[in-house]
Amino acid sequence: MENIEEIKDDMFIGFNEKGEKTTFYKLLEFDSTETGKHYLAYTDNSVDEKGNVRAYGSVVTQEGDLMKLEPITTEKEWKVIEMALNVIQEQSKNEEDK
Repeated sequence: MENIEEIKDDMFIGFNEKGEKTTFYKLLEFDSTETGKHYLAYTDNSVDEKGNVRAYGSVVTQEGDLMKLEPITTEKEWKVIEMALNVIQEQSKNEEDK
């Protein structure tokens, strides 16, 4: 996808699918023991036609001082991210109920 220098305050500047400079917000960053990769789930806070906030996922690799976001290429990797986001969402929901 693109190179980013660092994520500051859970946000970073990148380029959207139209090539426009966009501010993205980190939802979740984690290492998967299942795949051995480092993942980042993020959003630009835009909504789809159903009113859902768009979320994206990438594999994070290091190139010197830069972080590089690589596309997720397998269904297995998408399932790993989906499961992690579901856990965070459930934890957040449980804390709101307290």
